[in-house]
Amino acid sequence: MSVNFELQAESRTERGKGASRRLRRAGRLPAIIYGAGKEPMSITLDHSAVWLSQEYEAFYSHILNVTIDGKLEKAIVRDLQRHPYKPFLVHMDLQRVSDNEPVRVHVPLHFLNEETCVGVKKGGGMLSHQSVEVEVECLPRDLPEYIEVDVGEMNVGDSVHLSQLTMPQGVTLTALAQGPDHDLPVVSVLKTRGGSAAEDEESEGGEETPEA
Repeated sequence: MSVNFELQAESRTERGKGASRRLRRAGRLPAIIYGAGKEPMSITLDHSAVWLSQEYEAFYSHILNVTIDGKLEKAIVRDLQRHPYKPFLVHMDLQRVSDNEPVRVHVPLHFLNEETCVGVKKGGGMLSHQSVEVEVECLPRDLPEYIEVDVGEMNVGDSVHLSQLTMPQGVTLTALAQGPDHDLPVVSVLKTRGGSAAEDEESEGGEETPEA
């Protein structure tokens, strides 16, 4: 993984809307951390540090190092609440992770060679993304930052399904464990009205209709 996220946090005892408002005015972000067989803990983090970190896509599919009152915890982001119209964060939920326990995380898909896709460049088709992320299950050390999908050789009518994704070792797709009906497409090349003349002729059979 190319980015490491280090966050400094402090435990908090004050709760409620009034206390949270005071924290936000002081530049702190209220949060909670739970999981890994430990009691949930209310904490605060530096808002600016979290704001800068959350601008990275990897922040949401990464193991974070959260130091709380001097003690290191490893965690993943479970929820990040934003103000409905102002540029600041309201609350964050973190889940502790254990090195030996699998985690389920949504990981983004990175689509490669979209500009040179055969079905788009030569066939006049259009790429359609059915998914931009997938849920994976793995040990924390195996968690990928993203999954690559190469669309360069796709033709009009082609689709890439979940089962066709190349997964890193030790990483599985949770949807596929639910059966073949959940092997859904993540990207397709659709035929458009602007398709090539050759394709239009082929789809019509390339034959003239005899006159009556």
